[in-house]
Amino acid sequence: MKTLPLDAFLARAAESPLALARLAGVFLNMGDKARACAVAMQALASAPDDPEIRSLSVNVLSDGVPSWHISIVRDGARNAAYEAALKRAITPQTRVLEIGTGSGILAMMAARAGAEHVVSCEMMPAVAEAAKDIVALNGYADRVLVIAKKSHDLDPNRDMSGLAHVLVSEIISNNMLGQDVLPVTEHAVKELLQPGAKIIPARGIVRVALAHDAEPPRMGRIDGFDLSPFNRLAGNYYVVRRGSERIALLSAPAELFDFDFQSGGPFPAATASTTVTSTGGRANGIAQWIALQMDDEGWYENDPRPGASSAWGVIFWPFAGSRDCPAGAAIKVCGSHDRHTLRIWA
Repeated sequence: MKTLPLDAFLARAAESPLALARLAGVFLNMGDKARACAVAMQALASAPDDPEIRSLSVNVLSDGVPSWHISIVRDGARNAAYEAALKRAITPQTRVLEIGTGSGILAMMAARAGAEHVVSCEMMPAVAEAAKDIVALNGYADRVLVIAKKSHDLDPNRDMSGLAHVLVSEIISNNMLGQDVLPVTEHAVKELLQPGAKIIPARGIVRVALAHDAEPPRMGRIDGFDLSPFNRLAGNYYVVRRGSERIALLSAPAELFDFDFQSGGPFPAATASTTVTSTGGRANGIAQWIALQMDDEGWYENDPRPGASSAWGVIFWPFAGSRDCPAGAAIKVCGSHDRHTLRIWA
């Protein structure tokens, strides 16, 4: 039985948008995300109003794209903090590098602030293609170049027209480290930036406080059965979305880790401890959040204030059980991190 090479099969499938959409899924399963994205886009363009083709194509394009890409750009305080820092850092001669394009909003903010040239790199092909369309739609294609690469793969001369004067990124997770901000920053400072380049944000702090979660997602007695042994499978932490008033802080916040991004590192693995003083009450864990110093003037923080909202969630590190913590009691909070993960205990 004769089989067609993939390129020949793709050429034949081009006659049918449905075949293209299905072929995009094949490429995705083969691990060729770049080709899968391109074929899915071709299928959508061929039949934009066909619901089945749209369903198949979107299934490919959205694969591995975190949902927070949509929620994070709705965080007005976060956007304002970034844009204010960009305006303070940029002149008409500034070349800007953004790592992690996402929707392209920070790259466009840099262009709107007057940057001469902005290069934004994005490792996910589908996200990069969407960002290119957004940049063109908003009239910044002449000054914002989106490149579908990891920052480690950028060539500063070929891709960037020279080393950048400003680095802006938002590759920061709820625990600060989960999107590889430490190794990415080290590499960028060494290979992609001018000496003395501005880095936004310039600093990141991990803050902790004694806390009580009114709705911990843990098992106890349910329908007459004690299911509590299952809690050991629940993990060391969980994320509480901002805007919830279920977390009450029972101490003032304390700094556990402080990352000076502006220095460029190195950022080795580390262990640290701090002491928080109870204001009194029954505690069942440690609340952890992040604070970003954008530059010498601007800050952004997602501390668990009642009624506040943020694109970042607060991480709750539960105790094995709740405990009474009298006012004035000193609680030692410990933490360790490697290059990618964070762990906290008390």
